[in-house]
Amino acid sequence: MRTRRKAREVALQVLYQLDALKNINAEEAVDLFWGNFEALEETKEFSSILIEGAWNNRDSIDELIISLSENWSLPRMSRVDKSILRLAAYELLYCQDIPPKVTINEAIDLGKIYGSENSGAFINGILDALYEKIQKKGPDHINDANTEQL
Repeated sequence: MRTRRKAREVALQVLYQLDALKNINAEEAVDLFWGNFEALEETKEFSSILIEGAWNNRDSIDELIISLSENWSLPRMSRVDKSILRLAAYELLYCQDIPPKVTINEAIDLGKIYGSENSGAFINGILDALYEKIQKKGPDHINDANTEQL
């Protein structure tokens, strides 16, 4: 399995755990996961970046997801879909070295594998809207200080 795909799968699992437990921080969750599983160092590093980035920026990411979700509130979304959306939104907003199409395709694939029958299409719709919004604003407008302005 490709290193980055495996890292995204790990990130999904840990983000799901964080969303379910709410009494553990991202760093502790990462340490707990890697205390029980083995992987290449590159997988560990990339998954940690994704997990900590998505979790620590979840308030602004969640606002974006909600703004792009017609007739869906965050509590109505499945934890799997919500975790995939947070992960992919973090990549689109903060990981400039990853092509957006790769991020979106990987998120859709994760949704098809781990989500419900409709997860892939749901995730695709929201991420396409987010990507379109990012393109209109330009890459220079994407940072911690103004993410909520997108």
